[in-house]
Amino acid sequence: MSKIPEQVEDPNLQVTVEQARKLDPSAEAGGELLTESDGRNSGRIAAQLAKQVIFQKVREAERDTIYNEYIGHVNEIVNATVKRLEGPDVILDIGKAEGAWGVGTVAAGIVRVGERIRVVIVRVEKATKGPGVIASRSAPELVQHLFQTEVPEIYDGTVVIRAIAREAGERTKIAVMSKDKTWMRSAPAWA
Repeated sequence: MSKIPEQVEDPNLQVTVEQARKLDPSAEAGGELLTESDGRNSGRIAAQLAKQVIFQKVREAERDTIYNEYIGHVNEIVNATVKRLEGPDVILDIGKAEGAWGVGTVAAGIVRVGERIRVVIVRVEKATKGPGVIASRSAPELVQHLFQTEVPEIYDGTVVIRAIAREAGERTKIAVMSKDKTWMRSAPAWA
């Protein structure tokens, strides 16, 4: 009796029993044969998927780096450049990241793109688009920092700022106290 040659329906998915037994001696007809792939036949879609996964991991690492860098700078003054205006918000370039200054109608028309300003980092949030650095110019820390740099008595600790009340764009009130009793007798009227 002569042997009838086996036929496979799809040569990409199936092999003959003889070919299968060369790889696995216990292989039988209708069974599955597991083989290792060297990646040459991966295809365009698999390569695209791998590329997307790698880019996503890189973006996540960048987000974490920026978040970790700016979370330690909350309530600090930073120099920023106005990058663009987006509705009621001003987008700021604060170095390695962008910050948002939600000014609303208070500073409408006051800032221009490219202008350098000082802001306080109020909070840093983890968001899906990247870490959200929220800045403010109405925070009391901004006024305190400005007075510390401009008034030598506050800088050296002779005068202490006790409280700050601020209505951004309108007025600011500062309560101060002197640690030096002689300073109060010779202080100007504005103190």
